[in-house]
Order: sequence, then structure tokens, then C-alpha cells
Amino acid sequence: MAKSQKLEAEVRQHRGSGDSARLRKGGRIPAVVYGHQKEPVAISLDAHAFLEQLHHGHRLMDFQIGKDAETLLIKDVQYDHLGKEIIHVDFMRVDVTETVTVTIPVEFKGTAKGTHEGGMVEVHADQLEIECRVTDIPEKITVSVKEMDLEDAMHAKDIQLPEGVKLISPPEMLMVTCHEVVEAKTTEELEAEMPAVPEVITEVKEEAEGGEEAGGAKQPKEKPPKEKKE
Repeated sequence: MAKSQKLEAEVRQHRGSGDSARLRKGGRIPAVVYGHQKEPVAISLDAHAFLEQLHHGHRLMDFQIGKDAETLLIKDVQYDHLGKEIIHVDFMRVDVTETVTVTIPVEFKGTAKGTHEGGMVEVHADQLEIECRVTDIPEKITVSVKEMDLEDAMHAKDIQLPEGVKLISPPEMLMVTCHEVVEAKTTEELEAEMPAVPEVITEVKEEAEGGEEAGGAKQPKEKPPKEKKE
């Protein structure tokens, strides 16, 4: 992966949300640089120049920070709540000969054969965690789904990676499937499929006045005792 053109960065003298907001309003992005057992350094960089390199897929960038030249790897880009404006970037110092672990996007292309049989392609994961040399980090991995038949599935281990790139994500992680389209059923159809509820008849027998014994003979009513007069 080719590195970007060298970017200029300035060391930030002040930190905090107020200073960050002021920088963004002035067309700059607040960022932090860390790694290689050096103290973290808060910097700011030109938003337009950084976005231009980012949109070209560059993750490894050369910076001039004051008198120091640094090779930095983008570790995290934070966006606002709308996902449009970059509000902060984390950079990690690297050596071009070292190996790093990064997450890269996966792009699925083509029309699966199974779609001609009534199927649809569903993407379950569009990123992979990989390990490789800093200079070998791919911009993205492009995967063709043309040969996927109905009920086929593709896992992380099935994706071919460039030479020198090692898979770190779980090999069995589900990436994409081609499955039959299941139409949602109407309320009437769901009701028609419900099993019929058997009618429960409860027989209530009115007890005959005075009650009956097992033999069926009626028992005379027991009269209350008469009160004795003194």
C-alpha cells in the first residue's frame, strides 16, 4: 500500500472540547499521536488535506510535526452523531518494517447465481481483522459472490487474502449468504394456520334439594331441634 503525501501537523498547546470545537470551525481536525513508547502528542491537521488522502484509501501517512518527521497509521476515526463530520483521529507511530493488526473493509461484488432462482444475498459482516506489515495493508478486500448458489454461505476463512496478509478474525465468522426470499404472511394466512381450539363443555349438575346418596335414595331433610321452654 502506497503512503500518502507528507502532511503538515501542528502541536496543540491547549486541549478540551472548547479548543477542539474551535479547531474544527477553523477547518482543522484535532488528533492524538501515540505509540513506540513515546509520550502521546496532541496535534491538529488540515481537514481538507487529510480527507483527500483518506478518500484515496491511505491509512499509512507521513507527517511533519514541528521538526519531527513521523510515519503514522490511522487507528481510529471518530465522526459526529450524523456520521458526516470527522471530530477526532487517533494515529499510532509505526516503523515501516513492523507488523500490525488492523481492521479493513470487505466489498462484495457481482450477482449471485442463486438470485436467479428466487434467492437474495445478505451481508452479515463487511469487515475483517487482519495482520500484516505496515506497508502491505490493503485499502479493502473485494470479494465476488457470482458463484454463490441458493443456500450457499461464505465465512471469513473462505475469503482469499493478499500475500503476506494473515486472518485474525474468527475463521467461522459468517460474512455473506444467499438464501430463499421468505414472503411475509398476511394476518388472514396466519389465522388460517392456527390450530382449531376444541370446545370444552362443562356439565353442571344441580344438586337435588336435600341431596342424594350413592344409591340414589333421597334423604329427608333434618328438622332443626325445637327450643325448650323453661
